[in-house]
Amino acid sequence: MRPPFTQKDNHMKKLLFLILTMMPFIGFGQNYTSYFTGNTADTITTPIGGVCIMGGATEDDNAMKWFLQRANGGDVLVLRTTGSNGYNSYLYSSLGINVNSVETIVCNNASASNDAYVLQKINQAEAIWFAGGDQWTYVSYWRNTPVDNAINQAIQQRKIVIGGTSAGMAIQGKYYFSAQNGSVTSATALANPFDNLVTVDSTTFIKNTFLNNTITDTHFDNPDRKGRLVTFLARIQSDYGNYAKAIACDEYTAVCIDTNGIAKVFGAFPTNDDNAYFIQSNCELAVQSPENCSAANPLTWNLGGQALKVYQIKGDNTGTKTFNLKTWKTGTGGTWNNWSVSNGAFAEQTGNAINCFPLAIEEPDNQAVFNIYPNPINDRLTINITKGMLSNYQINMYNNLGQLIPVQIVAQQNTLEVQMSDLHSGMYLLIAHDLKGEIFKKKIIKN
Repeated sequence: MRPPFTQKDNHMKKLLFLILTMMPFIGFGQNYTSYFTGNTADTITTPIGGVCIMGGATEDDNAMKWFLQRANGGDVLVLRTTGSNGYNSYLYSSLGINVNSVETIVCNNASASNDAYVLQKINQAEAIWFAGGDQWTYVSYWRNTPVDNAINQAIQQRKIVIGGTSAGMAIQGKYYFSAQNGSVTSATALANPFDNLVTVDSTTFIKNTFLNNTITDTHFDNPDRKGRLVTFLARIQSDYGNYAKAIACDEYTAVCIDTNGIAKVFGAFPTNDDNAYFIQSNCELAVQSPENCSAANPLTWNLGGQALKVYQIKGDNTGTKTFNLKTWKTGTGGTWNNWSVSNGAFAEQTGNAINCFPLAIEEPDNQAVFNIYPNPINDRLTINITKGMLSNYQINMYNNLGQLIPVQIVAQQNTLEVQMSDLHSGMYLLIAHDLKGEIFKKKIIKN
C-alpha cells in the first residue's frame, strides 16, 4: 500500500512544476538583461554632447565626471554584451555628479537590437556608454539594426554625450578594427598587412562628427599596438583610397572631445606614464602612400622616416592638455613625433609640428550664394553663383590631405564648370573665398 500523501509532497510537486515551467526560459534565455539604479521616472534634459573614449583599463574618474556632466542631470544608459551592473553605482553615486538614473542593458543576443524596451531606453537617454568586451559582438549584434539607428539619431538629433572603453572605444570611428576573426598583434599585422586577422571595416556604424575619417585603438601600452595601428591606416589607404586619421589611448588614458572638436586628455601623469596619440599621414610629403602594403609581405611605410605625424599627450588629472580635431594641426602640452615602418619594423623619432592644410571637418554651406551639382560626381562639377559677380570669388579644390589640387575651371557668366574626370576617386574639399576671406566650404565626392 502506498504511503499517505503529505504536505511535504505537495511542496515538492509545486517546486517541480515551477522548475518545469521555467525550463524554456533557462534553456533559451531572454534577449537582454536590465539593471536599474535611480529614479524610474524619465527626465528630459538638454544634454551638452561630446565623446569620451578610454583605453580599456580602470575608468579615469575625471574623464567620467566630464562625461556625466554633459548628460546634464539626465538618464545614463550603459550598453554591453557581457557582464552585469558594475557601472551602476559608480556612475550614479560614486563620482558626485547628479544624474536621474543609470541603467545597464546587457544584450544577450542580436535579437535584443529589435526589442522595444531597449529602443525606448536609447531614445530616453541623455548619455550612452559602451562597456568593454568583444567589439565584433557589438558590431554583429547592432550594426544596421534599429539599435544602431536609434543611437545615431540620439547623437545627431538630441546631441547626447556618448562614450566607451576598450571595445566600446574601438567601435567609435568611421573606420574600425572589427576583430571579426579575433585580435591581432603588431608583429602579425606588420609582417603581413593582409593577414586574416587584420579586419578593418568601413561599413557605417556609429556616427560621431569629430571621429569621421578616423579609426581608434585601445590598450595601446599593453601590449604595444603602435605597429598594428599603422597597419590599419595603411590598409584603409589601400582598401578605401583614403588617408584616415587615428586616435589611440594607453590603458588608463581617456580622450574627451567637446562639440567644438577640442580633445582633452585625462590620465595620471606624472605618477603613471599615460598617453594619448593623434596620428595622421604626413601631408607635407609629395607622396604619402606606403612603399609596400601588399599581401604576404612586410609593411613598409617609411618615406624617409616621416610617413606619419603624431601628436602625443601625457594625460593628467586636469585635462588641460588638448588637441584640436577641427584642424588636426594644433595642440597644447604635447609633443610631435614621426612614425614609420621599414620591412615590418616600426620606428619613431622626435618630429616637428605638421605644416600643411589637412582636410577640415566643418562645411558651412551657404546655399544662398552657391548651388553645386551633382555631388557625388563622375566627371564635371557645376557651380552656380546666385549672389554677386563671378569675379568676386576665388575657387580652390583640395584633396583629403589638404593639398591644393590644380583643376580646370571654365567660367560661363555666373556659372563655373570644374573638370574632375582625371582625379582619383575619393573626397575633395571645395573652398570659395571673397575679398573678406573664406565664405563657403563643401565636401565633394568623386566616384
